[in-house]
Amino acid sequence: MNQKIKLNRAVFPLWVIALALLMVAGIGGAISVFINGLAVTNLTDLVPWGLWIGIDLSAIALSAGAFSLSAAVYLFGWKKLQPLARTAVFIGFLGYSMAMLCLLMDIGRPDRFWHAIVFWNIHSPLWEVTMCVVLYFTVLVLEVLPILGAASWFKARWPKLAQRLHNIHKFAPILAIFGLGFSLLHQSSLGATYGVLKARPIWYKPSLAILFIVSAVIGGLALTVLASKLAALFSERANVRGDILDKVSQAIGWMLLGYLYLRFWDTLGMEYTLEPGRTEGLHILTNGALAFNFWLGELLLGILIPAVILVSGRLRRQPRLHLLALALTVGGLIAYRWDINIVGQMVAFTVLPTQIEPLYTAYRPALVEILVGLGVIAYGLLGFTLGVRYLGIVDHSSLPEEAIEPVLARPKAVPTD
Repeated sequence: MNQKIKLNRAVFPLWVIALALLMVAGIGGAISVFINGLAVTNLTDLVPWGLWIGIDLSAIALSAGAFSLSAAVYLFGWKKLQPLARTAVFIGFLGYSMAMLCLLMDIGRPDRFWHAIVFWNIHSPLWEVTMCVVLYFTVLVLEVLPILGAASWFKARWPKLAQRLHNIHKFAPILAIFGLGFSLLHQSSLGATYGVLKARPIWYKPSLAILFIVSAVIGGLALTVLASKLAALFSERANVRGDILDKVSQAIGWMLLGYLYLRFWDTLGMEYTLEPGRTEGLHILTNGALAFNFWLGELLLGILIPAVILVSGRLRRQPRLHLLALALTVGGLIAYRWDINIVGQMVAFTVLPTQIEPLYTAYRPALVEILVGLGVIAYGLLGFTLGVRYLGIVDHSSLPEEAIEPVLARPKAVPTD
């Protein structure tokens, strides 16, 4: 333990400095975009959603552990998961703030970010996504405030404010209901946004909404468990319970097998029709530029191998294999979001009725996009690092709060004479 503490004391400042430098580089890139516009990026009219949207989609999906575990604890009464839900909520807060930073960069006119809130366009899926992001982020802020109030240094400096923040936790079941609704709407609407774009034939289908929800729940749970285990490995201030993480990991393994079936048949089932644009896009995904990422990154490394490891008790109880499986699951979700986002933009049709040939495009992120993206990721890593060190967000030693009853708990039987 002493060696571990010495290692943390030596590495922690360097780790924080490295992340801070990446954030500074990202801020510099953001300033360049704000001054010169999206012209300094490689985004075009045919490829408007690039690296930043890929990070946005991944960050939101990996935040799904917040609503999944909060619902399990406060709606279904699985109180043993409450310490893990605390970690998931904080990760969700960071993930959604990362997504909002990416969206701020991508919209082209960041000074008009508030327009969607004031000028309602109820016919647009993107408007519904925007409203759900704003509302769910508000829920996450309310769920994170009690974590801040529970920190010892915060209670020592502002005891009255800390007590008020802690009292917000009494509304946890209500927040869980709103969080579940907003997040499910948001996750499904992201897929639906792609699914209604007829000019992008490979996207134009109703199944994306389901796949976005399923993959997000799996990826969110996997990141929460992975982050908890890594925090316990590198920080003496993290305390985890292996039995809880083991049960959640096993559930992730079984869900991966179901997700493999959905992803495989949803993609290869499109071979049954020869639709212009869809067939070409499917070729790019399965036998073209994205084939390596699809077959290896998504299906093999991202789903099949981690599913086998996590389902098998013998393999799962080997620490290195367990960590590898969780990391592969997270990487597989990122690969899925990237593939879906990019493949639909590689083949497109115009609105001209005379066009019968698809337009082929290409995209490679510009340096400014990469710098901003790294800055956003560094912000998330730094936030989690400081949360582990100063807020105790990875602490499974605390007992569940029995005072908060689950919303969907079955009523107790009334004794009869």
